[in-house]
Amino acid sequence: MNRFLSSVLALMLVIGLGATTASAQDQSNAVKDGGVFVKGWTGQIDAGEAKNGLKLEGSRLSEKDGVLHVTTGPSVSYWQSAEKATGNFTVMATFTEPKFKNLSGHPHPYGLFIGGNDMGTEKQSLLYCMAYGNGKFIVRGFSPEPFKMNGNSAEANEAVNTAKEDGASVTQQIAMAVKGDSVTCSINGKVVATYTKSDLVGEGKLKSLNGAYGIRFGHNVEGSVKGFHSMK
Repeated sequence: MNRFLSSVLALMLVIGLGATTASAQDQSNAVKDGGVFVKGWTGQIDAGEAKNGLKLEGSRLSEKDGVLHVTTGPSVSYWQSAEKATGNFTVMATFTEPKFKNLSGHPHPYGLFIGGNDMGTEKQSLLYCMAYGNGKFIVRGFSPEPFKMNGNSAEANEAVNTAKEDGASVTQQIAMAVKGDSVTCSINGKVVATYTKSDLVGEGKLKSLNGAYGIRFGHNVEGSVKGFHSMK
């Protein structure tokens, strides 16, 4: 075998190993003793996760001393079945990732959602704003197919806190607000994204801005949620 062919094969092997590693990192790893253990709350994992055979019990929601604790498994949205937000409102909470990238080799997000309709069904629609511990945030929706709002990938913003190092704690205060025709997402007290109702509601997007609201976590991440509430 000549040197050129040997080099090509070696490069292909490296690329293949890299792809395999990345793929393994991206797999959702179901947690032990999963399920929803907070009275009045329920949840649903993403459709793609369900197609891969994962279940809601692959992630865990619990509560202690008024603080919600989440460990995923599959990407999941949690909400209080009896609660709805309508008209003008603000939903807010403080999220803490106790050990950045503890369950994965790369960052995964967590945050809030609003505009939840047909929740727990295949027609579920919602809009979320989530932060990463690396200084980025993302705004996306389901209707039920995903739709993007702030570009093709997570966007860096100086308002989003960054973990000092892998394994360090990082905290984000997140709020989503509807006021008149305006919808905003704020992180750590600064508005990072603003949309109009017409940007968000319509065919292929949200059914309505009124509806369920809750918390959302990407896969393979853990965190706590304090002060989750809505107000007019």
